[in-house]
Amino acid sequence: MGHILSGLETEDYDRQYRDRELLRRILAYFRPYRPAMLLVGIMLTLNSVATTASPILIAQGLDWLSANPSMPAIWLMAGGILLLGASAWVFNYIRQLWSARVIGGAVLELRRDVFNATIGHDLSFYDEHPSGKIVSRVTSDTQDFSAVVDLSVNLISQLLLVLLLLTWLTAINARLTLLVIAMIPLAVAIALSFRRIARRVTQNARRITAVINAQIQESISGIVVAKSFRQEPAIYASFAANNQQGYRLGLQRGLTLVTIFPVMTLTSGIGTAVLIYAGGLATRGGAGSVTPGEWYLFMQAVAFCWWPIINISSFWSQFQDGLSASERVFALIDAEPKVRQLAQEEIPRLNGRIRFQHVRFSYNEKEVVLPDFSLDIAPGETVALVGHTGAGKSSIARLIMRFYEFQGGQILLDGRDIRRLNLAQYRQQIGLVPQEPFLFSGTVRENIRYGRPGASDAQVTQAARQISAGEWLEALPHGLDSDVGERGSSLSMGQRQLVALARVILKDPAIFILDEATASVDPFTETQIQEGLDALMRGRTAVIIAHRLSTVKHADRIVVMANGRILEEGTHNALLQQGGHYAELYNTYFRHQSLDYIETWQRPKTIS
Repeated sequence: MGHILSGLETEDYDRQYRDRELLRRILAYFRPYRPAMLLVGIMLTLNSVATTASPILIAQGLDWLSANPSMPAIWLMAGGILLLGASAWVFNYIRQLWSARVIGGAVLELRRDVFNATIGHDLSFYDEHPSGKIVSRVTSDTQDFSAVVDLSVNLISQLLLVLLLLTWLTAINARLTLLVIAMIPLAVAIALSFRRIARRVTQNARRITAVINAQIQESISGIVVAKSFRQEPAIYASFAANNQQGYRLGLQRGLTLVTIFPVMTLTSGIGTAVLIYAGGLATRGGAGSVTPGEWYLFMQAVAFCWWPIINISSFWSQFQDGLSASERVFALIDAEPKVRQLAQEEIPRLNGRIRFQHVRFSYNEKEVVLPDFSLDIAPGETVALVGHTGAGKSSIARLIMRFYEFQGGQILLDGRDIRRLNLAQYRQQIGLVPQEPFLFSGTVRENIRYGRPGASDAQVTQAARQISAGEWLEALPHGLDSDVGERGSSLSMGQRQLVALARVILKDPAIFILDEATASVDPFTETQIQEGLDALMRGRTAVIIAHRLSTVKHADRIVVMANGRILEEGTHNALLQQGGHYAELYNTYFRHQSLDYIETWQRPKTIS
């Protein structure tokens, strides 16, 4: 099975739960529905009584009709059977109706809990785990969670049916009843032998489903890249391989779960033959003899008992399907966060002083990004971080946002340990504009208001017009009411950046972090963004990951980094005069962005 299970490793947050623990947590979601569950229990009992009474009435009626074969007796017996069947249907309908409501409500609450836990995980969690696999747990696994409860309700129904029949049969003939009871442990033992393999194959089937979901989501998200490189056949080939693996595991799971029924049917056939022989002997007279009607009742009991016994026995195998889904869902809920707050201290409006004191940080154990980083940023100061890729610039911004946990040192905000602040209040005072802004489906107005949900239309308009006096809105077909499309696809990259910037302006943060938003836009849009930045950074602490000369030159201080360490600090002119690493970066990356350089390059050369 090794080749089948390749690529189906468990996630690092997966864990094994005991069945008792899973059941305890599952039942906790049904406690608010106790009245409805009581009604379900009553209907379940009445349905079992009505279903059990039918063969008993037939058995009694056969003996009665043999002694009094009149038409009124026949009509009375037929009417009784019809009444019992109709009653059983009504009781079962009410039970199914309220069971569906209870199970639906429990799944609703579970899905709320797992989604709330999912969005609460820190960014490192999403770095390590594909979003498609997470989506699979939030959607399909929570739905399959209901199978546990549905099977449990059916189990109770089958148990009641068997107990009622066995009680009646014991009163008629204890010896034959003992024969029925003696076969039950054999059926249960056969079913329990499937338990472990059923859990394993079910988990593997769910893992491959998560893998397929993740691949589909990634393929659709990256379809532009795939088409530009003509990689559609490669994407399909990869999907086809995973889909084939899903077919094999699904077939394996299906065969495992259904194999128990032929085995149990064979066992029930043997039990039926034994009872026919023993019952036939019991009708021949003598001590402990039974009437033909009672013998019929025993044979009906075989049909009515064996099927519930088969269901009860196979329950543990099928039950693993629901338990496996529940285990995956609870594992996602219980995943330990890496970002841990030591306290939840209330914070007023921040002044914006940021201090890194000997901070050590790494994304994993193999590579240290910041070995020993110290930096002091004054309130209201604009600091530009420059350096080659991998210098640690983005890591500093992510640590300030508290997206990741650092492993050593301290980060202080206005002299207070960042790990002791109320995280929700703290992030409310920080504005982040990433290099690739994400817009949600909706209008430009709705995306700007995302930074401050309670803002009025006038406040949204004012924030938008702080960027280039609102001129950028004229290029939109319906202004602020223009639809942005999925992930902002209806807007250009520059327009998305302007919307993201307006969103932060509306938020009015005390600290502003810019992962150079002008790196992928045209010069005109860069000018518009720069005007918005000037308005946004006025009176605020700003940390900018700089890729453009215009941003660097406007900074109060430039911090030059390499390998997680500070090489140089100073203003643009001072660092150029030093002729160090910044001067090298300027000549390599920034100088060609200089207007003087462009004019010199474009000036006609004289021919000597």
